[in-house]
Amino acid sequence: MDKKSILQALEKLKKESKKRNFSQSVDLIITLKDLDLKNPDHQIDFFVNLHHSMNKKMKVCALVGPELADECKKVCDETILSTQFIEYKEPRKAKSLAKKYDFFIAQASLMAQVASTFGRALGPRGKMPNPKVGAIVVAKPQIKPLYEKLQQTVHLIAKKETSIHVLVGKEDQEPEQLVDNIIYTYEQLIHHLPKEKNNINSIYLKLTMSKPVNI
Repeated sequence: MDKKSILQALEKLKKESKKRNFSQSVDLIITLKDLDLKNPDHQIDFFVNLHHSMNKKMKVCALVGPELADECKKVCDETILSTQFIEYKEPRKAKSLAKKYDFFIAQASLMAQVASTFGRALGPRGKMPNPKVGAIVVAKPQIKPLYEKLQQTVHLIAKKETSIHVLVGKEDQEPEQLVDNIIYTYEQLIHHLPKEKNNINSIYLKLTMSKPVNI
């Protein structure tokens, strides 16, 4: 993957896509090959902290006890206290919450309760609070920097299907920022693949309402 081919793909997307009354997302789609996803060593599940904003607000929900409540309410988009967990035992309510937020953070001492209450809704969507991105917290000072970090974080996951689909920015961003986010994501991915570049089958870019363009 090189800068020139990415810029050409972005230009083609803009030319061929109809003008919309909103700024479309730019998505990176990578299909993989020669992987056995039944083998945990071949599964992809990690986070990338991008160099540039994606120009989209990542919505964060906190699942915490009263000791972290005040700080989370100041910073996060929604805070659900442990005393409210019982309300989300109803599957439809838990699924609705899972769809609403991009990331969930949780208080470390409550992880057993979080898993039993929200696991069935968050787990299949790859949204369980994850220590790999620092989303399991123990102290107030962690909340604000974590929230800010998540605003530039994407989750690369391939456990059931050999394809990865992630947001890398918006069409009205500076092309150089988009290129950097795309290349950095790609470079991080190949380091997690057993055969690195040899496990890459194809790479596409697409806008929210466009057809994919091969890089």
